[in-house]
Parts: sequence; C-alpha cells; structure tokens
Amino acid sequence: MADKSIVTPQDPVTFKIIGCAMAAHRQLGPGLREDTYQRDLEARLGEVGLACEAQKLLEVYDESAGHVLLGYYIPDFMVAEQVIVEIKALSGLDNSHMAQIIGYMAVTGYPVGLLINFGARSLQWRRIFPPKKITEHKVNRQWLFVPDWLKGST
Repeated sequence: MADKSIVTPQDPVTFKIIGCAMAAHRQLGPGLREDTYQRDLEARLGEVGLACEAQKLLEVYDESAGHVLLGYYIPDFMVAEQVIVEIKALSGLDNSHMAQIIGYMAVTGYPVGLLINFGARSLQWRRIFPPKKITEHKVNRQWLFVPDWLKGST
C-alpha cells in the first residue's frame, strides 16, 4: 500500500507543535477551558524554541467594496511565521473549524494550519492545507471579530 502522507518544509515545526500539544493533553487531560490549554501550549512552544504570536489581530478586508475593513480574525497562534494553530476544547471537531483555519491561512498566506482539540479523551489534531482557490475563503463572517467602533461603518 502506498504511503499517502504529505511531506512539507513545515513538518519539523508542525511535529514540534503536535508534540507540545500531546504533552499538554497528557498532563492536563480533557475537560478544561480552552484558555487553560492555550496558556500551557504557549509556554511549551517557547520551551522547544518555537517563536509564536498568540491571538494576533489579523485585519480582514472586503476587496470587492474598495478595500473596506470588515473586522479581524484572531488565531490562537501564529508559529514560526509559517503555521497557523487553532485550538479547541470540544467533544469533537467539524468542518466549520477547518473553515476557520482556512480563512486565517487566506489572510496570512501561511502554507499550513493545525487544528488541535484538547476536549476529547485523546488529543485530536488535523493538519490543514489551503485550497487551490484560497482567496475565495478570505471572508468567513462566522469567525470574524468586529469591534464596536467598526460596527457602525460596515
């Protein structure tokens, strides 16, 4: 049987991130709030030497309306300027969570995303690659944060 795994230049980074998430899940277990896992994972990423930005505001524009600011995406982590990481603490993952990461990748241009779920008995993770027509996924209003000062202008 042929090996169907995809090899990317980001593999060393994604493997370290997944390893840190596994260690966090092993220590903390399921059933905690997402922010607890986020703080723990951020510390572990630093310990293994991965530079990350936590909850950075990413501006999202409507290009069809003349480059109008719609709001912001807020990914949990942007790691090593190449991997978007979104964590969850849910009983399971669905396609809307994958769409969330694809939107983040459309705005950043990052080549890979990781969706990590700490809420299940065993750690769940998915490596996500951008679709061919990624620009079509730039605006996903479900995951868009619109601050009060912007709500009146959109």
